[in-house]
Amino acid sequence: MADFLSALRISGSALSAQRTRVNLASSNLANAESTRGPDGQPYHRRDPVLAAVPFEAELGGASGEAGVAQGVAVTQIVEDPSPGKKVYLPGHPDSDGDGFVTFPNVNPLHESVNLLTASRSYEANATAVETLKSMAQRAMDISR
Repeated sequence: MADFLSALRISGSALSAQRTRVNLASSNLANAESTRGPDGQPYHRRDPVLAAVPFEAELGGASGEAGVAQGVAVTQIVEDPSPGKKVYLPGHPDSDGDGFVTFPNVNPLHESVNLLTASRSYEANATAVETLKSMAQRAMDISR
């Protein structure tokens, strides 16, 4: 039963990481035209940094397989420092002295691909969880 629980924990960590990726890609798409945020600057796209989580870290060091990566975690969310796109719009309220407006550094095509791959990964891990639940149920039925 411990193997089923370990597999569920691993898939759960992946579900959480993919949910973060979906949320960030959605936020990036929603703010693709935001020329002014709370700080007065254009929005900067954000990305999650994912890292492997060793199995022994989840068991408090009790694992016999040291260093085997068994999960994933979002370690931080970083802003993309690349400059935004400048567009000549002299009538825009956020235009500079030369009439240029700086738009966010968000590429809608790139974000759509991120959203698609993250949602597909989420679906795959959700399917893995369902398969594990089914296998555990069958194992319990056999033991009766």
